Amino acid sequence: MENPQLISDVQRLTESLGQFPEPVAKPALITVSGLPGTGKTYFCNKLAERLSFIVLESDALRKALCPSPSYSSAESLRLFRACHHLIEQLLKRGFPLILDATNLLEGHREYLYSIADRLGVKLVLVQVEAPSQVVRERLKGRRGSETKSDADWMAYQRMRPSVQPIRRNHYVVDTSRDITPVLNKIVREVRKIGV
Repeated sequence: MENPQLISDVQRLTESLGQFPEPVAKPALITVSGLPGTGKTYFCNKLAERLSFIVLESDALRKALCPSPSYSSAESLRLFRACHHLIEQLLKRGFPLILDATNLLEGHREYLYSIADRLGVKLVLVQVEAPSQVVRERLKGRRGSETKSDADWMAYQRMRPSVQPIRRNHYVVDTSRDITPVLNKIVREVRKIGV
């Protein structure tokens, strides 16, 4: 990681995270993927209430890196290059992580598979979804709310055709229903390895 821009970006993202939990012997990486408005951040926050994991919310990290984001492909490339390095660093230091990002393309998720495989950490994949009419209502209600996401209904519609199936074993959760059964399964799965 000799690239000065990358080193600076990773440092900036690290500083934006606040307090870290205690490191553990066997950290895990939970990756939560889905379209805007499907409830990824809500689901991640509910998981974080039950697990002492650092939540990496891509929308918040983007704003830490680019206070007035353009959402260009160059900006996204810069953000996720820094995120992947950050994930690897934190896992090596023993910090369990939850990644909250759209991650719609399998090619993008493969970076995460590679990190987990290389470091030998437990990888839990979650696909979050919700009926489109529920998403539309949620995105309408976002204006002026506390959310870090700027995605609206048009962004959802634009991104929807690009969703690729997750090729590895994963959980699917519909956040318009009771999410507790899936939360329970994930908590049990990561506690089995001692996180």
